[in-house]
Amino acid sequence: MNTSTTSPAHIAIIMDGNGRWAKKRFMPRTVGHVKGASLVPDLVKNCLKKGIRHLTLFAFSTENWSRPDDEVSTLMGLFIQYLEKEIKNMQAEGVRLNVIGDISRFPQALQDSIRQAMANTAGNTSLTLNVAANYGGRWDILQAVQAWQVANPNASVADLAPEQLGHYLSTAGQPEPDLLIRTGGESRISNFMLWQLAYAEFYFTDTLWPDFDAAEFDKALTWFAGRERRFGSVVA
Repeated sequence: MNTSTTSPAHIAIIMDGNGRWAKKRFMPRTVGHVKGASLVPDLVKNCLKKGIRHLTLFAFSTENWSRPDDEVSTLMGLFIQYLEKEIKNMQAEGVRLNVIGDISRFPQALQDSIRQAMANTAGNTSLTLNVAANYGGRWDILQAVQAWQVANPNASVADLAPEQLGHYLSTAGQPEPDLLIRTGGESRISNFMLWQLAYAEFYFTDTLWPDFDAAEFDKALTWFAGRERRFGSVVA
């Protein structure tokens, strides 16, 4: 199947460069995270305007626990603040919040806020906002296999087909990302959606996340529109 498209159904973003953005301005790394988080509501609105139905943001990886305690604490606080401030907007705009990852390690108050926000927005259909928190692609694959085994106790893992595993991933029921955007100048996916990104187009930019405004987002979409997606086939 050879196809070109101008509108990705699902965009995944690795929001990298917050700390470096702050360091360049001789400010604490935490200031960069605050600035970066402030971009998310406008990004969601932009996706809604463009008809993008699925957006996945890599907010906190399983490896991020190794960061300094004050930075981790700031990230946890920003998550709670976002949920408290944006829940009304998500409801008004029809945004469904879906937090993917192992949230059991988070403070109980944050776990409760996440579950409440997900329940409150579960019926919304305009856009699904996946927030990857304490998430890793390897973890996602492993928990999917384990969930499949629980659902099929009498089956052998040899019976597990790739298309079956998708039903147990954290993004089950959603299309796989068409476009991965990574800001901050790095050219790797850092254990993010390893299964789901199999045929995504990868867009890497040197722009640090706090500077990734609507114009930069449009650049990524324009680049994507020029791609020919072959999905393993060849050009006719």
